[in-house]
Amino acid sequence: MRLIIQIPCLNEEETLPVTLASLPRTLPGIERVEVLVVDDGSTDGTSEVARRLGVDHLIVLPSHQGLARAFMTGIEASLKLGADIIVNTDGDNQYDGRDLARLIAPILEGRADLVVGDRDVQAIGHFSALKKLLHRLGDWFMERLAGIELLDSTSGFRAYSREAALRLNIFSRFTYTLETLIQAGKKNLAVAHVRVGVNGRLRDSRLFPNLWVYLKRSASTMVRIYALYEPLKVFSYLGGLVAAAGLVFLLRFFYYYVTTNGPTGRMQSLLVGTTLLAMGIFIGLIGVVSDVMAANRQLLEDVQYRLRKMEVDEARRESGQDPARSRTDSLVAPGRKP
Repeated sequence: MRLIIQIPCLNEEETLPVTLASLPRTLPGIERVEVLVVDDGSTDGTSEVARRLGVDHLIVLPSHQGLARAFMTGIEASLKLGADIIVNTDGDNQYDGRDLARLIAPILEGRADLVVGDRDVQAIGHFSALKKLLHRLGDWFMERLAGIELLDSTSGFRAYSREAALRLNIFSRFTYTLETLIQAGKKNLAVAHVRVGVNGRLRDSRLFPNLWVYLKRSASTMVRIYALYEPLKVFSYLGGLVAAAGLVFLLRFFYYYVTTNGPTGRMQSLLVGTTLLAMGIFIGLIGVVSDVMAANRQLLEDVQYRLRKMEVDEARRESGQDPARSRTDSLVAPGRKP
């Protein structure tokens, strides 16, 4: 059983040593624990620090790609290196590395494909009241989009089984946290939560310059990914609202047409209503076409999953590992216990 801890980094020269020192290198039920650092185009000495501290694997991206791309680069590399479980943590030492054993326990026990570290955000002292409120609202909204129970949807301290990692596809460049949860819900992956500790803040977040930018990017990511997996719902609701507005204008026109014995002075309502109704129907038809395209995308994702698995299994065989011995491999559908 091989565990790889991946750490996407951007200018973490000062905090990376603290993060690495807190990570366990031996765990019950794990034969090998390795650390992979993904340097996302840092302009400081992050790569040199990682080499000096003896990380097992280091990937240096030539330019800044964004957290989501760096995360997915680490996932792909970890799979090719033969990881049975992949743990993602941040380079700023936000999460308590001592909780890593509890984080991977649901995967080792076969109860989960993806485990999210719950920070108990409402109890974090350096989070403002506004941030805690927005976090609660975000979790509530994400639960409706993903269709799964969520306790800390923005936590980056997570564990992925090999099967779950093989099925991930990240489209956003902003962050992977929301997108992977929506995908987990739509792909019927079993998601578990484990309470984890949070360390004192060593630096401010670099993911977004201010709260408004974070909210805007998060909202656009949620809508985009949900529309990708549920296009018929999204376009049907949107088309229904537009068509309903058109019907209101049409009813106004017909009301005055009947009560005043003619359309005099009410032609604007007829034109606006007809236009909105036609637009609503057209948007609904876009949803039907998009739903057909989504079905084709699901087929392509299945093909991609099989190709990935073949490549990873081949890499494991070349490195002397036996893919059949992986405890996280399963012939049953993802999200169900073997």
